[in-house]
Amino acid sequence: QVQVVESGGGLVQPGGSLRLSCTASGSIFSYYNMGWYRQAPGKQRELVAGITGGGLASYSDSAKGRFNISRDNAKNMVYLQMNNLKPEDTAVYFCHARWLGVDDWGKGTLVTVSS
Repeated sequence: QVQVVESGGGLVQPGGSLRLSCTASGSIFSYYNMGWYRQAPGKQRELVAGITGGGLASYSDSAKGRFNISRDNAKNMVYLQMNNLKPEDTAVYFCHARWLGVDDWGKGTLVTVSS
């Protein structure tokens, strides 16, 4: 089982920026497909951005142009840089790791966008 831990959430004003970090255990981190999901109150969890082991990134429509996902395989880290945040981005953000069809999740970090 891969241990996944997120950090970096908090309160930010609309238009502000925040960077989330995620670390995942394992010596084969570079093979994991990683992703960021979010779940707002009363809504289903949704994919925000994903990145393959080779660094190919994909984004939801709501994240395109504002968020950037990246990874540092040497440090077992994946990041989500979020810019121009909006109140509707308020949610618990979860880091996800997938390897050979097995999914592992972090416990989530809360992002609140409010003035």
